[in-house]
Amino acid sequence: MYDISAGVAIPAVCALIAFLSYSSQPLLQQLDPYPPSRAQSAVFNALVACIWTSYFRACWTDAGGIPRDASEGEGTARRGRWCRKCEAWKPPRAHHCKECRRCIPKMDHHCPWTANCVSHTTFPHFLRFVFFAVAAMAQLEVLLYVRAEQLWLNRSLPSVRSPHAGLPSLTVAQYLGPTATQLVHFFVLIVANSLTLFALLILLVRSLWSLGANTTTIEGWEIDRHGALYRRARILGGWAHGPDGMKVRVKRQEFPYDVGVWKNLKQGMGTGNVLAWFWPLAATPSVASGLDFDHNGFTDPSLPWPPLDPERIPRTERFTEPPPDAGFTHGSQTTSPREEVAAFQRRQAADVAQKQQQRQKAKQAEDEEEEEEEEEEEEEEEVVEGAWTNSEGDRLRDYGVDEDTEMLADDEVPLAELLRRRRRVGAE
Repeated sequence: MYDISAGVAIPAVCALIAFLSYSSQPLLQQLDPYPPSRAQSAVFNALVACIWTSYFRACWTDAGGIPRDASEGEGTARRGRWCRKCEAWKPPRAHHCKECRRCIPKMDHHCPWTANCVSHTTFPHFLRFVFFAVAAMAQLEVLLYVRAEQLWLNRSLPSVRSPHAGLPSLTVAQYLGPTATQLVHFFVLIVANSLTLFALLILLVRSLWSLGANTTTIEGWEIDRHGALYRRARILGGWAHGPDGMKVRVKRQEFPYDVGVWKNLKQGMGTGNVLAWFWPLAATPSVASGLDFDHNGFTDPSLPWPPLDPERIPRTERFTEPPPDAGFTHGSQTTSPREEVAAFQRRQAADVAQKQQQRQKAKQAEDEEEEEEEEEEEEEEEVVEGAWTNSEGDRLRDYGVDEDTEMLADDEVPLAELLRRRRRVGAE
């Protein structure tokens, strides 16, 4: 999902916008039954201008970051987590993006077509871009459909016969329909516009639904994951199995940030001014407004979201006593100095032989190590979160989330940070 580089994706989107917007207008002027009116052309070009403005802002507006003093906020300190990679507090609803390489406030997903994160600061621009694109392509679809219908109705009309220029007594057939180039152009326009409109219409509906419910794409995945885990635990008496035979109590937890449709809309669009929602030059929400969020009170505000997942708990490292013949250890056996010297000489000879073998097979060993590292990385990816996917087959990494920080138990705050916060509270 994220293997498309920004150097290809953004020019491709710009080329598609330019092709549908500007190559279609001269063609529509030449096709029956009539050219578009001035009002239709003005509305269409205004929508195209809004598309360019919104897309530019969705691509180049900073997706935001977490300030170093984010832990000072009461809500952040109460429900936040610690990110080892950023070495900073991670506020509620923030996630570490593997593409941006930092924690993004209220991260929705990393969009490959904008080469930017859809976040608390960029979501309004992204939603306006999708909305204006759907509106413009819907109008273009109507204009193309009218002309496609006219072409179909005229398919059986005969050619017009006119007098020959040199011999007036003779008549020749004259074709008055569109040329072959125009027909090919028209067909490509219909296919490209229809497919793009269908895909963006689905994206717009899902984005509007998420806006009304105040959920992000990532949080929708987390809700599905918690529901699946709760249903499985209910069959087992309310318990879920963690690593090393650990049992964890799983309780139903409601999504805490759905505070009503109107408040959700104002929070998602950054303002309560409805006219500003449709203005492509509207102000960008501040990062400070995305560090803490209202709680609906359905659950204990001190509980974090997402709820604890037993499969995220890492396995504890077990201490095993070394075997009696291990180097520099003899277990509970008693040895004499002569036996220790002899054992040391045997180990020394074995080390020399082992080094000689390693020198002879150095290149082969390097290749094997590289293959083992690749296999280990693949195994780690499968172990993380048990490779659980939602109904659409997506994992968190498919939304751009760094699963190394989200899925593993790295939310333990370092002792130095706790002491620093304690000193700060004492000084206040």
